[in-house]
Amino acid sequence: MRAKKRRLRRRDIVKDAIAGIVLGIESVPDGLASGLLAGVNPLAGLYAYLYGMVGAAVLTSSTFMAVQATGAMALVIQDADLASRPDPDRALFTLALLTGLVMCIAGLLKGGRLIRFVPADVMTGFITAVGVNIVLGQLSAFTGYSGEGANRVTRSIDLLKHIPQWSIPTVVVGAVTILTIVVLQRTPVGGFGLVIAVVLGSLTAALLNLWVDAPVPLLGDIVAVPAGLPLPTLPSIEDIPYLLIPAVSLALVGLIQGAGVSAGIPTASGRPANSSRDFIGQGVGNIVSGLFRGMPVGGSMSGSALLVAAGARSKLALFVAGATMALVIVFASGIVALTAMPALAGLLIMIGFAAIKPSRVYSVVRSGVLPTAVMTVTFVLTLVIPLQFAVLAGVGLGIILFVARQSNRLRVRQVHLDESGRMRESDPPATVGARQVIVLQPYGSLFFASAPSFERQLPSVDDATAGSVVIIRLRGTDELDLALIDSLRRYARSLAASGSRLKLVVSELAVHRQLDASGLLDELGEENVYQGTEWIGTAVHQAWSDARRTVARD
Repeated sequence: MRAKKRRLRRRDIVKDAIAGIVLGIESVPDGLASGLLAGVNPLAGLYAYLYGMVGAAVLTSSTFMAVQATGAMALVIQDADLASRPDPDRALFTLALLTGLVMCIAGLLKGGRLIRFVPADVMTGFITAVGVNIVLGQLSAFTGYSGEGANRVTRSIDLLKHIPQWSIPTVVVGAVTILTIVVLQRTPVGGFGLVIAVVLGSLTAALLNLWVDAPVPLLGDIVAVPAGLPLPTLPSIEDIPYLLIPAVSLALVGLIQGAGVSAGIPTASGRPANSSRDFIGQGVGNIVSGLFRGMPVGGSMSGSALLVAAGARSKLALFVAGATMALVIVFASGIVALTAMPALAGLLIMIGFAAIKPSRVYSVVRSGVLPTAVMTVTFVLTLVIPLQFAVLAGVGLGIILFVARQSNRLRVRQVHLDESGRMRESDPPATVGARQVIVLQPYGSLFFASAPSFERQLPSVDDATAGSVVIIRLRGTDELDLALIDSLRRYARSLAASGSRLKLVVSELAVHRQLDASGLLDELGEENVYQGTEWIGTAVHQAWSDARRTVARD
């Protein structure tokens, strides 16, 4: 038995090693491409993949979560205008550190629960626009022509107006890369297909550069690729106020994407992942990335899925991937410097197209006009304004949408009782008549935004109302907002003015104390507020019986 366990353990280690090597090699061109997408030194993307992934793996609860520089986060960095800072490189590293601190704080405050406030229609609009932005943002590197304009859309329109000025060799290299990815993505090559495509594109660039006057740009032409790992660096304290909003936006994007990985990629044990702990892990990954000259990182669905598809069995695969990247950086920096920039652009364009999911867009459209409008607004905002503000606007829109939906879900029903103890429900009457006993039951969340909907659904009091009793049963309500208490007070006064009265049935002591503290208990009279018990229906039957006697007596 022990020999069998050792063989299984060795087999798992071998599978982790293979999966880690696959992810590590694939992460080299991916990391460089992320740096290019962010508009920073491509090496910052490479270091982010290495240090962010290894640093986060120590604490994340999701066994296979690969924490890397995602496309959405890269676009937020690009829009942060780090070039305007006195030292753009240190500002980038400081941004990663600050993002990590925000993520760690969110995790310690159990921020995983907040993800549910971001609706699917907001996320669909955001992710779809991110995919479009990635594609538009790489057209200049893909064509060799830099369009002019205020945002990616206008720059892309300008680029299309100047097709004769495109660099043919540059377009050829990008096209070869894309074609290779398309051909290989459905073959057993899997994740290595991206590496092969970038290598083939770079070889094409090397051949073309022997013959053409306008050479295809290479990574080594833009930045010196060091043959070694970076030393730690200190943050730029004076840049923190400027970087705070981008850091919060990056944290939101990273945490939302990380929550998607937590939910979509199973843990080794099969138990659900702890989203808040994953937040802390991603935060540590950012801190390590920033200390070692990397850009901000977050949970990557593509990297995590590649790790699982390659056969990983434990977190060891993530550490093997980091070691593989380190070996490539130390011993193959000269080869890395020969990477063709349009090849990286072609890789990013394919990543951008992969982020666009027509089926998800269609499902939102089918769900109704309001979700479609929210998705469209989020999509347009993400395209035309800086991404860090679009992220915050999307989250704010999600919260407003959540509040609006909850307030609209409030329903008031009339409860009919009989002497045998049975109860049935129907729509409430439009008005309160003369000498009637009406029992009402609200369903839904009774908070400030639902107060107007609550009042609209109550039977109105008119000239015909006289000597009636309205009973409102607040079963399942553990807290009343002041706006709801004011609604009850206005309704009680309206009934009292017509010679009628309001009775309440509450199931929670907290609500009883709120009524007392607000003065409504004294106004109604304690005899008109009934406290529920563990016997369901006893209190409302008592209120109903008392109300019938009152109406009969009066």
